[in-house]
Amino acid sequence: MAALGWLTPRRRSATARSVLAGEASAEAARKTAQAGAPHAPEAAGAPETGPAPTPGEAPGTAAAEAEAAEAAEAEAAEPEFPVHGDDLAAAFFDLDNTVMQGAAIFHFGRGLYKREFFRRRELARFAWQQAWFRLAGVEDPEHMQDARDSALSIVKGHKVSELMAIGEEIYDEYMAERIWPGTRALAQAHLDAGQKVWLVTAAPVETATIIARRLGLTGALGTVAESVDGVYTGRLVGEPLHGPAKAEAVRALAAAEDLDLERCAAYSDSHNDIPMLSLVGHPYAINPDTKLRKHARANDWRLRDYRTGRKAVKVGVPAAAGVGAIAGGAAAAIALHRRRK
Repeated sequence: MAALGWLTPRRRSATARSVLAGEASAEAARKTAQAGAPHAPEAAGAPETGPAPTPGEAPGTAAAEAEAAEAAEAEAAEPEFPVHGDDLAAAFFDLDNTVMQGAAIFHFGRGLYKREFFRRRELARFAWQQAWFRLAGVEDPEHMQDARDSALSIVKGHKVSELMAIGEEIYDEYMAERIWPGTRALAQAHLDAGQKVWLVTAAPVETATIIARRLGLTGALGTVAESVDGVYTGRLVGEPLHGPAKAEAVRALAAAEDLDLERCAAYSDSHNDIPMLSLVGHPYAINPDTKLRKHARANDWRLRDYRTGRKAVKVGVPAAAGVGAIAGGAAAAIALHRRRK
């Protein structure tokens, strides 16, 4: 059963490596943002079909209409947010399954496979990881780190500039059409209010920066891979920007930018990001997993679920999965790539 250890999420607190990862990410994010203004945002593609609504909650039913009315009533009662002209506030958005469907590292892996950076065996591993992420809706730290280790071994010895150029192409090929319009609208509301908006993700900071720039956001906090003379060494600075490390990155960036975290907002789908969400005065659960949905309800956090095309204040849609479904998803991904070769 040891091999299935990554199926069970583990709680972690901030460590010295988390702090190092967070500070390195904040420093990289500020340097990149200061290097130039973000590009104008691109048109978002239509999202793929998400999980079916929970029985009894299909769109158009009395339950769905009641939830929509509850959402409208709650929003009407809330004060204006984001507050226009508040330069002490900013917004922090998780990437995977919050801003974009699926995991960025998997889509990046697909693009590298297409360019023959690695073999089909590694593709199968990426497919398995993506199938678990999308069907189970769970981010396990060890599982996520395993994905990062796979990516690091692939890019070791390659130039940072080379991977950045390829990343631009991969965004167009696999990521652009997977942006959630609802979450993007939330980010745009902060931008329109004159606030900075940052992605916060365990994906490589270079990949996250490309996505942030394409969406017209301020910049990105991501996992920092070590490079010497512009070439990847295959090692990380600290650890993957996951869980407590994300909170450390947000804390470090807020300090450097003179932000008031009580006036800031954070958005995520995962209970692993509760440390980051708890830092700010305006936490949002977006497309929440079961644990985050329960935590958000208990703490009266606002919820949004775009997977079924409806918005809910107190209701989320749990994702169901089994080992058979995961294996089937992995097999489907491999078959798809075989047909495309």
